[in-house]
Amino acid sequence: MTRALVIAPQWIGDAVMSEPLCARLAARGERLTVAALPWVAPVYRAMPQVQAVIDLPFAHGRLDWSARRQLAATLRGRFDTAYVLPNSIKSALIPFFAGIPQRVGYQGEGRPFLLNRRLPNTGGRPPMVAFYSALAGFPPPKGEHPKLHFDAGRLASVTGALGLVPGGYFAFAPGAEYGPAKCWPASHYAELARSLHARFGQPVILLGSGKETTLCEEIAQAAPGACRVLAGKTQLIDAMVLIAAARGVVSNDSGLMHVAAAFGVPQVAAFGSTSPEHTPPLNPRARVLWLKDELQLDCAPCFERTCRFGHTRCLVEMTPARVEAALDDALAS
Repeated sequence: MTRALVIAPQWIGDAVMSEPLCARLAARGERLTVAALPWVAPVYRAMPQVQAVIDLPFAHGRLDWSARRQLAATLRGRFDTAYVLPNSIKSALIPFFAGIPQRVGYQGEGRPFLLNRRLPNTGGRPPMVAFYSALAGFPPPKGEHPKLHFDAGRLASVTGALGLVPGGYFAFAPGAEYGPAKCWPASHYAELARSLHARFGQPVILLGSGKETTLCEEIAQAAPGACRVLAGKTQLIDAMVLIAAARGVVSNDSGLMHVAAAFGVPQVAAFGSTSPEHTPPLNPRARVLWLKDELQLDCAPCFERTCRFGHTRCLVEMTPARVEAALDDALAS
């Protein structure tokens, strides 16, 4: 059996997009260990085909040369193949220092000596599932999409500890790491929360990182009695469980959007500055809203962190009633 080390990407959404690659490698008999940064590692713990996860002790954006060499020394002789998913130089250092015989990845920049099986760089913004799956040696089947899994006991344990039951609440993920140009307005989230709570009598939980706590508290204050703020109060692994057990999810284009898609949860994804042609939620129960054509927005997608015009019409004009209708359609599916 081939022993394979996968060097994971640094963003949650990209990590989710790598699941079909991991599934394909495992299906052909490769025993997978994934090396991932701590905020991404929980995604791989929801992939049954991954045998082990190594939490990388590195700070974001830093080379940490000596620390990488030290970690590589502990991996020497343990792996036959390494798959390097990011395109950076530093991501290819550990397999090189560890002397892993086969080191596979995209050429990237400055990596001809670090990788010995290199795919040519792709242009533009390719679909990420196909981008990663190509590292296995052939493209994925049409329609393949990421799948994550937790058993029923895990769902019941995490929800029960919070006084929730699977299927008995909605989940919103109103933040986005990249910036406010990806975020549907807080006032719209609040209006939707009030309506869902009035219709179904079920709570809306607000998920996100500690940096998104203030945003979630603003939403909760504008929807009295409808919301519970869990942003910054749960580890990523538990937030993923809460998404998996939710009745429905509403989010921006974010890592948690891709998590919901991989669990097959009914969801609505609001796109603003980014494009669903590049990073859609790959879920037949997902409904995507993007107003580029309807509003004739020549500026979209801009991929900017903030709206250069200051109006963010692509998101402001996406009404709560429209998102609720889309969620109803997803739930009916």
